[in-house]
Amino acid sequence: MTTLSVDNPATGEVFCEIETASAEDAAQIVGRARAAADTLAELNLAERIELCSRFIDRFAANRERIARDITGPMGKPISQSRGEISTAIDRARCMIELAPQCLADEPLDARGGFERVIQKRPVGVVLDIAAWNYPLLIPVNVVVPAVLAGNAVVLKHSARTPLCAGHFADAFAAAGAPADSVIALVAGHDVTAGVIADRAIDYVAFTGSVEGGVSVSRAAGGRPIDVGLELGGKDPAYVREDADLESAAAGIAEGAFYNSGQSCCAVERIYVARSVHDEFVELLLNACREWTPCTPERDESTLGPMAQADSIATITRQLEDAAGRGAQIASGGHAVQIDGRGRYFEPTVVTGATDDMLVMREETFGPVAAVAAVDDDTEAVARMNDSDLGLTASVWTRDLAAARHLGSRIEAGTVFMNRCDFLDPELPWTGWKDSGVGITLSRYGFDRMVRTRALHFRLPA
Repeated sequence: MTTLSVDNPATGEVFCEIETASAEDAAQIVGRARAAADTLAELNLAERIELCSRFIDRFAANRERIARDITGPMGKPISQSRGEISTAIDRARCMIELAPQCLADEPLDARGGFERVIQKRPVGVVLDIAAWNYPLLIPVNVVVPAVLAGNAVVLKHSARTPLCAGHFADAFAAAGAPADSVIALVAGHDVTAGVIADRAIDYVAFTGSVEGGVSVSRAAGGRPIDVGLELGGKDPAYVREDADLESAAAGIAEGAFYNSGQSCCAVERIYVARSVHDEFVELLLNACREWTPCTPERDESTLGPMAQADSIATITRQLEDAAGRGAQIASGGHAVQIDGRGRYFEPTVVTGATDDMLVMREETFGPVAAVAAVDDDTEAVARMNDSDLGLTASVWTRDLAAARHLGSRIEAGTVFMNRCDFLDPELPWTGWKDSGVGITLSRYGFDRMVRTRALHFRLPA
């Protein structure tokens, strides 16, 4: 048995220690989930909807403990952790509301003496491998739709936030779900790879890095199952000359620095019309003052520490490369501590960025926004699309027709106008290019949770 030790990035102290599963333990967990899937499949849709509604109640009742188990191991400001709980509940409710429309049988018109029905049946056991940066929002996108569709879920959370999986499992158990309907797995990479390859797993959902997604696909070993991959982003924003610059600066700053920039859909590249570039940069620098490194347990905290121990080295390497290629560090640029502890990084604005710089090509996953001037829409779109990643993009303009035209040319799963870094649960969440394959949320978020089959019955004469 191996013990996982998780530190508190704000203090360096150990936050929790938890035993990890062996290969044999993991196999038993998958077997228990298999049995639970058979029981869940016998519940009708109304019963599963009621179960998920009770889950929300039990989850909400444990709100403060859950928030502490987010803030402690990853450093998210406590107000943001509480907000994540509320947003997770809202998403769960949205998927519950969509379930009757998306999961009901679809009878077709009788024709030529035949009864024809399209049925949707659960796939069986869903393995959800969830990332740490939004430890509730990422799994809720998979877990609740999966259970609504009649599947059992093995929830393997990141080693950074391992306690969050248990909160999902505990709330479903308290809601009266069949035993092991949602079951937590704490395991290392090798054991997880074995679970992915287990023939009892019917669908794998993974959120993480591109490299991690490749590893998950490889571990599936060519098995004929779906693998959903929500991977990284290098998300661009384009500020047109007709934009409300003050609103754009505030919105983009939030998109770049919220959660310390540790988001796949954080704004990392900013292209600004040359005629308003200097004014926008000044407003962006002013907006940076709203984001100050602070102890995350304080209610007023806006910028917590970097969750992962290697993040500061990654950010520093990118900034050194940018400065060496002629960019300017207009604000921030330094790792800092509070009372001599913690791995914090100042909100940072880079100007004079060019597309050959690491800060414009590699995912930063930190509080860094790089700005470049562009001459027109055509250049902006070309540079926004000049990336292997395509998760989200935003256009800041007063011209709706222009935004629609630009949106049709931008290569991203979501294109925003005058907002960014936001998920509407009624819209599909998906990526283009190396940002992944698969969809969560919206009515399309149920598609991989079910097997579709046809009933084609000749009626008696």
